[in-house]
Amino acid sequence: MGTSLTAGYGLDDPTDGYTSLIQVMVNSLTLPFEIVNAGVNGETTAGGLRRVRWLFEVPTDVLVLELGANDGLRGQDPFVMKSNLQKIIDQVRERNPTVRLVIAGMQAPPNMGSRYVGEFNAVFADLAAANDGLLIPFLLDGVAGIVDLNQADGIHPNQEGHRRVAATVWNIMEPLLFELAGEFEATHSGTRQDRP
Repeated sequence: MGTSLTAGYGLDDPTDGYTSLIQVMVNSLTLPFEIVNAGVNGETTAGGLRRVRWLFEVPTDVLVLELGANDGLRGQDPFVMKSNLQKIIDQVRERNPTVRLVIAGMQAPPNMGSRYVGEFNAVFADLAAANDGLLIPFLLDGVAGIVDLNQADGIHPNQEGHRRVAATVWNIMEPLLFELAGEFEATHSGTRQDRP
């Protein structure tokens, strides 16, 4: 669930986006998961909160929450942003208590001032710690600010940038998905063994 970064804004081919690339990795390892891209261009944490019930229509093992970048660009209050993200997590967990959580961290533009940047940047690690989630410290690590990895707007990754983002996300996702796949296999193989 995310912003234009997840939606693949500006790419000629949507399958070049990092979520599609993660699906390719999942498929190559025959892991039993489908990646659902719930990215929306321009999405804020408030917008995500308004549409979170959409997620209830999709069986979800892992929620990757990539929201906050647009809040930062608009100078929204980090404490309101954090509250919105926590409400999203609470609603998802109320519906599905076993869902695993991955928080994609973002960084505020430095021109917002050191106090704002510090408060904003801390939100993601705080939420991951408070909700027993995994943290991607910075989704655009190794991509942000690098001209060759971004589109002309300097904000959205290009095809190669999305490959880098996919690698960053996969570093966190791979062990989690293998763990969940092992739990699934153990549960189902046990069921088979119990049959007469």
